[in-house]
Amino acid sequence: MAEQKIGKNKTVHVTYVILDERNNVFEQYDMPIGYVQGARSGLFEKIEAALEGCVAGDKVEVTLNPREGFGLHRADLTFTDEIDNVPPEYRRIGAEVEFENDRGEAMKFLVTKIEDGKLTIDANHPLAGQTVTFVVNVVSVQDATPSEIASGRPDAEGMAGLH
Repeated sequence: MAEQKIGKNKTVHVTYVILDERNNVFEQYDMPIGYVQGARSGLFEKIEAALEGCVAGDKVEVTLNPREGFGLHRADLTFTDEIDNVPPEYRRIGAEVEFENDRGEAMKFLVTKIEDGKLTIDANHPLAGQTVTFVVNVVSVQDATPSEIASGRPDAEGMAGLH
């Protein structure tokens, strides 16, 4: 049987690494994760396009600028306050804080900096404003089921960080 190529309505499993602007590993998935090609799975468009026609065993590297990837850094999503105004449990780098706006919409912020008696929180994605590189390894390609095509995902699976 001929090897299946990635194309519309194929269930694809991949592993991947995301490299930040300094070529440091930001995220790595060695356990295969899946998506359905051409089924609005949420995969970055440029990555999906680069995978078109690939077969199991292929590897692609895709560089995404901020507009193609994690977006521009928005200054309006970064706030700094005196550390004394912040509850003690949030006075550490990486602490998560959730706030609601006046419409009841929740947003998660991360403590990103503590300096000179001030603490900064940021709701931007950590890679916002950066050009990043995805190194994607194709693990398997097969025909998608109707339910997979409808959801954009392999049955009973998530998408992890490729979107």
